[in-house]
Amino acid sequence: TGASDPYCIVKIDDEAIIRTATVWKTLSPFWGEEYEVQLQPNFHSVSIYVMDEDALSRDDVIGKVCITRDMLAEHPKGYSGWVSLSEVDPDEEVQGEIHLRVEVQGKQGDRRLLCCTVLEARDLARKDRNGASDPFVRLRYNGKAQESTVVKKSCYPRWNETFKFELAEPAGEKLCVEVWDWDLVGRNDFLGKVVFSVPGLEAAGQEEGWFRLRPEKSKLKDDEAPGEGSTQSPAGAPTLLWLGHVCPLRPSRPGTCPHQDGQVHLVTLLDETTTAECRQEVAINLVKLFLGQGLVKEFLDLLFELELAKPCEPNTLFRSNSLASKSMESFLKVTGMPYLHAVLGPTITRVFEEKKYVELDPGKVEIKDVGCSGLHRVQTEGEVIEQGRQHLQSYLDELLDTMVRSAPACPPVIRAAFRRLSQRVGERFPQHQHTKFVAVTSFLCLRFFSPAIMTPKLFHLRDTHADARTSRTLLLLAK
Repeated sequence: TGASDPYCIVKIDDEAIIRTATVWKTLSPFWGEEYEVQLQPNFHSVSIYVMDEDALSRDDVIGKVCITRDMLAEHPKGYSGWVSLSEVDPDEEVQGEIHLRVEVQGKQGDRRLLCCTVLEARDLARKDRNGASDPFVRLRYNGKAQESTVVKKSCYPRWNETFKFELAEPAGEKLCVEVWDWDLVGRNDFLGKVVFSVPGLEAAGQEEGWFRLRPEKSKLKDDEAPGEGSTQSPAGAPTLLWLGHVCPLRPSRPGTCPHQDGQVHLVTLLDETTTAECRQEVAINLVKLFLGQGLVKEFLDLLFELELAKPCEPNTLFRSNSLASKSMESFLKVTGMPYLHAVLGPTITRVFEEKKYVELDPGKVEIKDVGCSGLHRVQTEGEVIEQGRQHLQSYLDELLDTMVRSAPACPPVIRAAFRRLSQRVGERFPQHQHTKFVAVTSFLCLRFFSPAIMTPKLFHLRDTHADARTSRTLLLLAK
């Protein structure tokens, strides 16, 4: 189709903790989701994988972004910005830990041995189709290699095997402990490694513990401690990192950015440079973004201010497809759907169930659709129209009464937005106080209630589309 169905998976080190919603059929997805995550003091990185959902086969990995602990430490006020996706290398995608005991045996000047006991591993990557792996360990030192036995179908293998190498003089080589997934057909899969500095082992005498497996391409620096990657926890309480601290999206004022000549309104640029076709998508993304940051009222107020600064007539306010109109329309759909269902639901259900004939246009009246009002007498055109008018009036009275009584049930965030809109319009047109009511109803009725009445299925008020007669009734009711 030329598009993808992207979603994101967030991993802390090797543990997947978040999966976002899937955005269907797009190459420019927007999520606007925010999470709070409790991190252990010894965490290493936060990785975000962008995936392409596939209903018929395994989901594809589009790319990933890895934010290390050091990167976050360098940005105490938050980490924000566009980051290029990196291609995912299978040899880089490792997880899990291995329990090792490594020591140097013998005295200086005598024949000495480098001994490594491989005890067990945990949470290894699942490389086989059965949902597990067949892990074994390969140890390399001074040009020689030894391997452990293969443990079949396990991500938590136990070996308890000891391997010995004759220590080279001087002991400048590194000991590399690699974990592999054994495959009968094809090449073995890399599961991770731990690298030890032998001079460091000589100084320490012995190292034992759980060590985090590292990717194939990682390099151990000369000044790093032996067994770098250990997951033994340092002292200190757990740290709570808010995603808002990692990805802050709070500008000094929504929709503005610093410029050498002062403040430039980004929303003005968006309004002027986007086409009518894509403005709806821009609006919904901005609304979700500022809703997630708790700034949607300020964002909409800025749009009202900029829109009212343009030359406009009191009776045609917000009638165009401007960014302000589209954003307010999207805002109502995102925040007000339960309210809309409560207001319109009973009347829409009644119209669908009664299926009464309603027509007010004499040119469209069909007598055969209404039958006879009495024995041997067909209704006149005027009688049909009057009967339809009464039906329509009944629906309209019920709907308006429900709308008037629904004010307390209207979501507070919508009431606050309408209150600010009314104030802005009243300040702009002090001589036309009725205009502020026109502005509010133009959004609530023309852009929210009326479209839902005409096409209730699109607003999830009904499971199926209306037939021709019911559609005509709904159209007249919406008008």
